[in-house]
Amino acid sequence: MTAAGGERVRGLPVADRRRVRRAATRLLRAEARAVCAMVCLAALAAAAGLAAPRLLGRIIDTVAAGGPAAVPRVDRLALGILAATAAQILLTRSALLVAHRFGERAAARVREQFLDRALGLPAATIAHVPTGDLAARGTGDIGVVAATLRDAVPEVFVAATQAVFLLGAVLLVAPVLGVAGLVTLAGAGFVARWYLRRARVAYLREGAAGAELADELAATVAGARTVEALGLQQRRAAAAWAAIAQVRSARLRTLFLRSVLFPLVDVSYVLPVVAVLLLGGALHRHGVLSLGAVTACALYLRQLAGPLDLVLIWIEQLQASAAAFARVEGLAAVGPAPARTVAAPAGNRIEVSGVRYAYDGRDVLHGVDLVVRPGERLAVVGVSGAGKSTLVRLLAGVDRPRAGSVTVGGVPVADLPPQVLRRQVVLVTQEHHVFRDTMRDNLRLAAPEATDADLRAALAAVGVDWLPELPAGLDTDLGRYPLDGARAQQLALARVLLADPHTVVLDEATALLDPRTARSAERALAAVLHERTVIAVAHRLHTARDADRVAVLAAGRVAEIGSHDDLLAAGGPYAALWRTWHGDTNGIAGGHLRKSRPPGPPVADL
Repeated sequence: MTAAGGERVRGLPVADRRRVRRAATRLLRAEARAVCAMVCLAALAAAAGLAAPRLLGRIIDTVAAGGPAAVPRVDRLALGILAATAAQILLTRSALLVAHRFGERAAARVREQFLDRALGLPAATIAHVPTGDLAARGTGDIGVVAATLRDAVPEVFVAATQAVFLLGAVLLVAPVLGVAGLVTLAGAGFVARWYLRRARVAYLREGAAGAELADELAATVAGARTVEALGLQQRRAAAAWAAIAQVRSARLRTLFLRSVLFPLVDVSYVLPVVAVLLLGGALHRHGVLSLGAVTACALYLRQLAGPLDLVLIWIEQLQASAAAFARVEGLAAVGPAPARTVAAPAGNRIEVSGVRYAYDGRDVLHGVDLVVRPGERLAVVGVSGAGKSTLVRLLAGVDRPRAGSVTVGGVPVADLPPQVLRRQVVLVTQEHHVFRDTMRDNLRLAAPEATDADLRAALAAVGVDWLPELPAGLDTDLGRYPLDGARAQQLALARVLLADPHTVVLDEATALLDPRTARSAERALAAVLHERTVIAVAHRLHTARDADRVAVLAAGRVAEIGSHDDLLAAGGPYAALWRTWHGDTNGIAGGHLRKSRPPGPPVADL
């Protein structure tokens, strides 16, 4: 997938460096007062930390000079060191406190922004990205970014401020020694540059590999029954091991980068101190510098190892966080569906004209034409892969056709704003989500103003007779008392009744119910939705028998359309499907359906 401002990756895009920098700048501007306080406190703490080495150098010079005033002067200088150290501790603590609070607020802002963007993604985007990609960004990547903002950024900022002040102090005390220290410290800069040029790509690869592994595991768990039924355990295990191998390879690459960085930087810490002591000793012998000045410069550079060590410790976290933040900000590259100014639908008539739709460049719908009249009950049937689910997704506005049009009241369905679309068309599939909340709040998602009586009526209409079994009825926390698949499906159907759209699209919406409960729920829906348009993918052909018309899809085209009786009399594809569903071995040739099956509900999707 590609998007403006994003790099091409599998799944959702990853933000480029410019977008990441803009996002980081917005975070800093949103907390401008906290950032200013953090800068001031860190600067004061760093300045206080400069006093001790300088005062120690003066103590050395005082002792070397001797005299009766040396002892009281040394005492005063020692008290100054104590006071400066205490001030540095207090100021550093205050700077870190302000910085940690900034980090918590910034992390909360990143989480809220990610949630808003995720909820605003077009439904078609959500449907076509790998399952684990969005989940990995919303959990692992957000967690890494939050930890960095909370812990790494404050400590690195304070440490970097101290490092700058220490280098400045060396240059002020003895410019020659300062230049020597900087020259020998340049090796650390070259090593860090080598690392940073490679780290972003390595950590992005590590994050993508983790998302791929999450996607593989999520797909295997979600389809566990299918995997077991079809004997796909070895194939799925091989795919999981391949994903694990990718994760291992990516992590070994980042480990190699760290194994080069850490030892070389450790060596580079020692070189400036050695250079200052050698050069400073020579200058002291020639009377150019005092022993105290040489000592102060050596201590400054030795202290420099502390802040640089802290930066080094966190540099891995910062690189991982930069990659994670790029993945989180990648959602901004997708953005919500573009707002379109469209007229209000003039009626509820749905028209499909010359529709084509493709997956990976291959058309699965070929010039479909269909008209659904207001209040009509239309069943869509066909063998697996005929294009039924694709067609109903277009009817519900989830996807947009590659060619042709799908309109309701003369307005393209996919152009309708979400709040308008939900009043026009509601799609119900066999995939449902039950939130970790009460039964009442789960139902009120569809109708916030609904009363308890309305909720109970909707549940009764879809055949829910198990409400009294819940410990607290409508107040039962469904996070503590989860519903099974069949009951979750009934809950979803009850939401449809509460939403009260003029058109309901059912894509195997009762597939998880047992045949008797499914039949009861379908009859209840038919009674409640008798004035609504209902388009149903019929995997049980008794649904088609009850419909006003039946549309038969074959190879992405409407093969025939008409009433149940008319299509049976015509002896075409629908009649063949009907005979096969009832166990007639002369149903469909070519092996698309099972050749023998006892009477009753089918075991495969029609």
